[in-house]
Amino acid sequence: MKNIELKTGKDFNLKQTLECGQCFRWEKIEESEYLIFAEDKACLAKDEKDYLKIQSFNGDEEFWNNYFDLSTDYSKYKEELLRGEPRLSDAILYGGGIRILNQDFFEVLISFIISQNNNIPRIKKCIESISSVYGKPIGIIKGRERFAFPSPDALALADSEELMKLKLGYRSAYIVKAAHKFQIEKVPSGKSDEKYKQILSYYGIGPKVANCISLFGLRDFEAFPIDTWVKRIMVHMYGFDEKDISGMQKFAAEKFGSLGGLAQQYLFYYYRDRKIKK
Repeated sequence: MKNIELKTGKDFNLKQTLECGQCFRWEKIEESEYLIFAEDKACLAKDEKDYLKIQSFNGDEEFWNNYFDLSTDYSKYKEELLRGEPRLSDAILYGGGIRILNQDFFEVLISFIISQNNNIPRIKKCIESISSVYGKPIGIIKGRERFAFPSPDALALADSEELMKLKLGYRSAYIVKAAHKFQIEKVPSGKSDEKYKQILSYYGIGPKVANCISLFGLRDFEAFPIDTWVKRIMVHMYGFDEKDISGMQKFAAEKFGSLGGLAQQYLFYYYRDRKIKK
């Protein structure tokens, strides 16, 4: 185990970053400490003022600094968003420690396929199950064997019936097909709309999930995922009809521009964490 100390500053909060819905392979140990898994790596991370204290089981300082996106100046993003939309001030103040993680694209792809019509506790259990069956061991951590997220090759060799036994339901077929497709096409490339279309071409993936994968798997900040909470926000803040998804997307593109995904995360965390439902 290696002890690492990373400088964070005021624009990072571990809880907000992990619990804003962008990732699922973490366990809360105590109020400011988490056990985190990323690809084939794991660490215990704890927020302490302007530093992130890490006990890394594997993965060096460079890996974790990049994973948490700590070299990026988020204050500039916030200033740009507030210039375009001052009404974001409360959400940015409340969730201003959110950063978009540098996650592996394939892990995000499969994780958000699993997320469909699912809640976070069940999503986490499903991901843990497929990792324990199809992922490589990474060691005994916190009293039990832990596993890396499965590789595309490993999931491509699985079959739907095996995955059904892990309580993945109809998503089982989506996962196998996605693994096969990824083996051929790899990580999407091109302009934002081109990458979005490539993700949307995966079997079983719709616009909301495609936008999540664009934002969290490719760090395409233009992506603006619209789920139940975001619909509620757009109705509450801007008076949209809840069925006007295209109108919401157009508004987000015009109002938030290239930082729509970050605006979405601030708003999503602000409303969901405070349980604002009007």
